[in-house]
Amino acid sequence: MIKRILKKFINHQGYEIRRISKKNILNGNYVLYPFIKNDDSFDYEKYKSVQEEGNKRKLNSVWVLEENIAFLSDYLRSKIKDPKFGICHGTRRGKEQEWFSKYLGCKVIGTEISSTANNFPNTIQWDFHKAKSEWKSAADFIYSNSFDHTYDPENCLNTWISCIRIGGYCIIEHSSLHQPEGANQLDPFGADIVQMPYLITKWGNGNYGVRQILNAPAKNSKIDKLIFLMIYKFQ
Repeated sequence: MIKRILKKFINHQGYEIRRISKKNILNGNYVLYPFIKNDDSFDYEKYKSVQEEGNKRKLNSVWVLEENIAFLSDYLRSKIKDPKFGICHGTRRGKEQEWFSKYLGCKVIGTEISSTANNFPNTIQWDFHKAKSEWKSAADFIYSNSFDHTYDPENCLNTWISCIRIGGYCIIEHSSLHQPEGANQLDPFGADIVQMPYLITKWGNGNYGVRQILNAPAKNSKIDKLIFLMIYKFQ
């Protein structure tokens, strides 16, 4: 009875109790929650509906911290002369693009898969696994603290990198909450912090890689570790 009540409560919050099976562990380096239909095909509609429901449930909360965006803006100004355009993915209330634009003085847009995107300035409803043609090699930087929401991390990161000009940066915020054991239907991707640079190097295949790993100057009290993976586009 207690287990059933607990399971119902956790499911209502967008999570679930489950064992991590071997089929969910890819190459032993990271975990993906599987969105699979009965015929073993990818269930995109299930993924999208889970993401939208989670967005609406958490709409009044803001994960990103302005102090961290100010810190990252200082870093970008030291590396990129006169940045013109940036993209933030999975932004919910759009504070990321607001603060980057404030500190960098350039155009910054945000994407959000949920229809709630239309309620916030400089935010479009968009699945970040895809890229608009006008974004190709156009962004000075991309930032996201939502990489754990990807259902296909390698393809997702390569899509983001394709939108960055040579010499630009993709910034992934990764925390101790994004470990393999934290993977669930709302946050499908889980990887240990120490595995992330290896994965990015492998996926980059010489075209991009982690240039620096920065400790965040501020973090939520619920997490032990928060870092920024500064991914540089070589070519």
